[in-house]
Amino acid sequence: MKKHYNIIIAGAGGIAEAAALLLAEWSGVTPSIYIGNRTLSNAQELVKWVREGTTKNCEIEAFHLPGDKVTEEMKAILQKADIILDCLPGSLAPRIAKLAKDHKLHYVNLTEYVAETDQIIDLARDAHSGFVLQSGLAPGYINILAMGLFNDFREDFDVKKVDKLEFKVGALTKNAVSPHYYGFTWSPVGVATEYLNKALVLRDYKKASLPPLSERKQIIIDGLAYEEDLTSGGAADLPDALAEKVSSLDYKTLRHPGHYAWVEEQLEKTGKGPEAVKELQEIMQTVIPNIEDDQIIIYAAVEGKDSSGTLQRREVSKHILPLLVGRHKLRAIQTTTAAGLLQCAQIILESNKKGVVLQSMIEPEEFLNGNFILPVYGKT
Repeated sequence: MKKHYNIIIAGAGGIAEAAALLLAEWSGVTPSIYIGNRTLSNAQELVKWVREGTTKNCEIEAFHLPGDKVTEEMKAILQKADIILDCLPGSLAPRIAKLAKDHKLHYVNLTEYVAETDQIIDLARDAHSGFVLQSGLAPGYINILAMGLFNDFREDFDVKKVDKLEFKVGALTKNAVSPHYYGFTWSPVGVATEYLNKALVLRDYKKASLPPLSERKQIIIDGLAYEEDLTSGGAADLPDALAEKVSSLDYKTLRHPGHYAWVEEQLEKTGKGPEAVKELQEIMQTVIPNIEDDQIIIYAAVEGKDSSGTLQRREVSKHILPLLVGRHKLRAIQTTTAAGLLQCAQIILESNKKGVVLQSMIEPEEFLNGNFILPVYGKT
């Protein structure tokens, strides 16, 4: 941040703590940070954790953020704030977005939930502040990286259309054991949701909706084998933005080989009814452990013929590990998600754009070279 801002972080989980610590450590001008959570003690613990971890002087305080009302304390903080960073579960996003709109605050969120994103798009059409949606890792960073590849390919090879644009992310453990070949590094409900909701893609230049886990393939990235398959949410708005320009576009989640076969076995037990997400989540949490030492695998590629008819392909791959920030070591999923959120927040604060800002609308070069992105992702 190039000037002082008052920043609200809604939530007190792993991404919220990473966002607060990165803001304290990496901002050009340290902001004032307000941590709001339904359970006040969790917000207070986060504040204590940031104070212990930062090497900078930072004004940070906790406040109660109840789920059903606006308190006098909240009103005072909302009136002096510049932006809300929404790190709460995706199901709560429309409520937090409405708070932002009602108080003319900028708003940035992380959720891959499609229905909630659509609600916020309708809410924010006439807003007097900016609403950047789906700004984390996937959706988020990976979509802006893909847009950058697409733009550069068209310019470098003097073409208007491409055959393929594919982008993939895996939040994985370093080791994987039978039978599930997985360990939780982020939200179990998020994993279950992306396995059960439909995926938006482009096929023959047209937007389409495909069943999740319906196009499994093996891929080798930096010499290591992974499985990839369609999951929901990660494509963000690219199927709409690039229709008629890309023949085949999709987002896929990367997993260690063997995991998806195990998931299919569990789905045979749960079915795909209204309770399927909850049931799958419960099954997974019973047998799959949480593991702190994680890694993020990223891959994006664009393919098509150049102006002379020769088939060309451009690729980017990244392998991101936990990172020491201040005095705390953050998991890879924390830094990669929080960095995208903060870079989008800085862009919207400094540009003062109004209304909805989706991933295809963000300038790739500015974002990918931002001061929150580079220390985590490196140069592209």
